[in-house]
Formats: sequence, structure tokens, C-alpha cells
Amino acid sequence: MILRTGCLLIVMFSALALRAQDNGGGNVKVVKDNRIDVLIKKQIYINTLAIRNQPGFRVQVLTTNKRNEANDAKAKAMQLFPEFRSYLDWEAPYFKVRVGDFKTRQEATDLRNKLADHYSGGVFVVPTIINVSPEKELE
Repeated sequence: MILRTGCLLIVMFSALALRAQDNGGGNVKVVKDNRIDVLIKKQIYINTLAIRNQPGFRVQVLTTNKRNEANDAKAKAMQLFPEFRSYLDWEAPYFKVRVGDFKTRQEATDLRNKLADHYSGGVFVVPTIINVSPEKELE
């Protein structure tokens, strides 16, 4: 959505800012407004910061209707595996603690095997919408 809006702005400004002049010899001189370059750089910067959502998997370590219990489980996951983001989702009437953003089930299963030793209840790989940063998107 951000990319389409930025492209639309660029096209609109391009139509207004570009002028062609005939120099008489069949050559065309294009004069471009420098503000177009500024807009392009700004859009590139915005796109690099954006977190993209896509289907993937997370590891669910707890389902409970007690908020304190869910917060404790999330804190534990953050301490055990700080390299993975932890999430506390509310799906009435339950709080669900989920860990990681994985593109494949196998990646999530590897973490599930590690987390199973630390959580007494069932630890499951669940399909969900994950957050993917631009750096990870290239992997």
C-alpha cells in the first residue's frame, strides 16, 4: 500500500515536473524537478523500515485465561530465547503466548523442540500471519 501510494505520487509529480523541449535538431532535452529525487529517496527509506506481514508459523507455548500466567510465560520465552520475538495474543477467552516469526514449519519445529523442555503444557507449531523485516525477506 505504501509503495503504491509512493509510486502514484511520483507519477503525478513526474507528469507535472517533466517538460520536453525540441532543440530543432531532433534532440529532446528533459528537465526534471529535483523534488522528484527527494520523493524517491524518502519512499525508499519508508519501504526499508516497513514490516511486512505474510503467512508463516509461530510456536505456541501456552494457552490460558489468566493474564498473569501468560505474561510470565512470555517473559520466560524472552529470557530463554531473546533472539526470537515473543507475542501475547488475545483470542477470547484465552491468552496465547507465541514465539518467533518463521516462514517454514521446519524452522518453527526446530524451536518447538527446544522450547518443549521448558514448558510443561503442550508446545505446538501454529500457522499464523508473521512479521517479516526487509532483511529477513531476502533470506
